[in-house]
Amino acid sequence: MAKLQLTLACGDYDFLRPLINGEIQPQGIELNVLTMPSPERHGRMLKHDEFDVCELSLVGYLVSRDKGCGYNAIPVFPHRRFRHQYMVKRTGCGIEKPADLNGKRIALDTLQNSAGLWMRGILQDHYGVDLKSVEWWCQEEEDIPFEPASWMNVKRVGPGKNVDQMLLDGELEAALYPETLPSIRNGNPKVALLFPDSKKAEIEYYQNGGHFPIMHTVVVQNQILDKHPWVGISLVQAFERAKQICYARNSDPRSFALVWVQDLLRKQKEIFGADPWPYNLDDNRKALEAVIRYEFEQGMIKKNPKVEELFFPPSLERVQHYV
Repeated sequence: MAKLQLTLACGDYDFLRPLINGEIQPQGIELNVLTMPSPERHGRMLKHDEFDVCELSLVGYLVSRDKGCGYNAIPVFPHRRFRHQYMVKRTGCGIEKPADLNGKRIALDTLQNSAGLWMRGILQDHYGVDLKSVEWWCQEEEDIPFEPASWMNVKRVGPGKNVDQMLLDGELEAALYPETLPSIRNGNPKVALLFPDSKKAEIEYYQNGGHFPIMHTVVVQNQILDKHPWVGISLVQAFERAKQICYARNSDPRSFALVWVQDLLRKQKEIFGADPWPYNLDDNRKALEAVIRYEFEQGMIKKNPKVEELFFPPSLERVQHYV
């Protein structure tokens, strides 16, 4: 029987590479894999439904789902990232601690960006920032139009301007941006990290009730899942196999051009355990509940779903094995 041919759009990550290069294939499926940057991939999926299977912004998926999108998620989370190191302040404007962001003008990429949502939630839950007091400046238009909560004071950056230059010019006091801003990369003295020792702050946040923030999940077109419900589990298993291949390779120091890589891996295991990227519901429940709460409070979704409702039900089933 011919295999089901599906197109997967994803990022080029080490634990996806066995799928990308065809080293493994999901059972019963032949994948055509397209790798591309996140903004392009998310925009093409959220606006045009271009792919059969897609690594997608978790926040964007929830907004799209709230409006009745034609795809469903499986419990695979290919991209996670701590975000303290992406919180930037303008120097000399009175920001010495996170709570000093209250009442300030803060840049975002978009409200819908997963990184920005996590940073807002983290600052609110752990550092005493009142989101209602902030003037939010968004660089880009939202992929999916929505009406934010009435208490959110949201403005859009004008044509020809960008939030990094506005920060340097004194038009903004801070930025919560998904990638490192050029001014930070270039060492401009007008800006600095809100958390100077961001790794230390991220570990403390995680160990004191925080989460390893989920950026992306994987979605599959409903018409495929309706006709071939076995696809969900087949994809979950393939993503898990690809990740385990990556872990095995990472155990060999020859795989890296890093001198102290074994020390880094040991430290990571001490903090997160053997698998920092679990592909299941139970290990991710609290982080997913946090995302739902943040989006609901900020008006990005009108319904307040349970975590289980976000995923294609058969993909959540534990596969039975003989002892």
